[in-house]
Parts: sequence; C-alpha cells; structure tokens
Amino acid sequence: MKLNEEVVALLAQKHKSVATAESCTGGLLAKLITDVSGASEVFGFGIVSYANEVKWGQLGVNRETVERFGAVSEPTAREMAQCARCNGAADFGIATTGIAGPTGGTPEKPNGTCYIGFCDGERTLVKCVQTGLSDRDKNRSIFAAKALEFLKEELDG
Repeated sequence: MKLNEEVVALLAQKHKSVATAESCTGGLLAKLITDVSGASEVFGFGIVSYANEVKWGQLGVNRETVERFGAVSEPTAREMAQCARCNGAADFGIATTGIAGPTGGTPEKPNGTCYIGFCDGERTLVKCVQTGLSDRDKNRSIFAAKALEFLKEELDG
C-alpha cells in the first residue's frame, strides 16, 4: 500500500479528518491525499498559500509572524498548521513552507529547506527537512512525502 493510501486509510479508520496549508508544495500534498479513492471522507479543505498575503489574508497566519521570522520558518509553519485545522474544521492540520529551488535559497535557508507543521488541536509540532538539493520537482515531492510521513507517525502514535 502506498503512503498516501495508508494515511487516508488510517484517517478513515480513526474517523478523523485533515486539512492542508501549502506553500512550497503548491497543492501537491492535497493532490496526494485526494488521489486516493474515499479521501472525501477525511479531507475537505486545502489552501495553497504561496503568497505571503494569502498566508495572512485568507489563511489567518499572523502577519507579524511572517514579517519577523519569514515565510520559511518554524513559527510560520506552526501557525499555518493551526490555521488549516481551524479553517478546515478538521481534526488535524498539516502545513508546508519552504524553498524548493533552484533559486531563492540563502546561506541561512538554503534550497531544499522545508518546515512541516502538524496540529491536532492540543499540540503543534514542526519538523525541518533539508534535502541539500536545488531540484524543484524532487524537493516538492520529498517535502510532500515527508509531510505524509509526519501525519502517519502522528496517527500511529
């Protein structure tokens, strides 16, 4: 069974739902979830908040968080996951924000850096993934897969 199928099956088995907020993955995470037949039982909300204005305007991330820490940061990923969960009226929120490359990286935040946020309503966790790659497609695929892995770990835990 593929990872996305496992995640959807676990969500359905536990009668839980997930909502997504994506920046660097551009909707790929939501696509992977909705590629699975029956995903509509566990997924009803996803937003691609690629622009900062969408992060604070439509998603609800605190503008000061983005301005102070940057769009690619642990605090922003944390708030994105929380906002996805609330806006999507879901049990879980999962978010991705990062630099897929091949441009945009800095010494502090190089290409291939992604923060993945997870919120279950009681706690919010963030993981940082660094691939060391500048390949946009590979990075986006890796980031989306890591987000699914993170969600699966929390469902299994």
